[in-house]
Amino acid sequence: MADRKSDVETVERVIAAPPEKIFELLADPAKHSLIDGSGTVRETTEQSERLKLGSKFGMKMKLGIPYTMENTVIEFEEGRRIAWQPRPTGIGKRFGGRIWRYELEPVEGGTRVRESWDISQERGAKWLVGLEGSRKRTRRNMEKTLENIERIATSS
Repeated sequence: MADRKSDVETVERVIAAPPEKIFELLADPAKHSLIDGSGTVRETTEQSERLKLGSKFGMKMKLGIPYTMENTVIEFEEGRRIAWQPRPTGIGKRFGGRIWRYELEPVEGGTRVRESWDISQERGAKWLVGLEGSRKRTRRNMEKTLENIERIATSS
């Protein structure tokens, strides 16, 4: 958990599934709409390939109005860590820059999954996304994301 001055919010959960299975969900952009706890992720903008360091993938989003984000994978360690940085397309390129990071750690009984929302590189409206209400909503949505990952990873 982050304090008000921190640029990073983190949630974690132990999931009774191997890290490889969870990582496959995270490394497949076509599955992101299934795990998203915010309800804003709709679908990829094109045929998706398995992610790797440097991969770029577009995502159709909707928060009131539809928009598109261009994501770049900036951290990648197979089966352990993946992070991407979204930026809006078009005129919105002056904004964005937050980082979504997932870290997987094998533990007894499964995998500790840690999701982080890092706004240290946010451009434009960092003050807005850092407001307490936004942070609480984001944290709730991250907890829902981990619930969704658990449901999918343990159901098959």
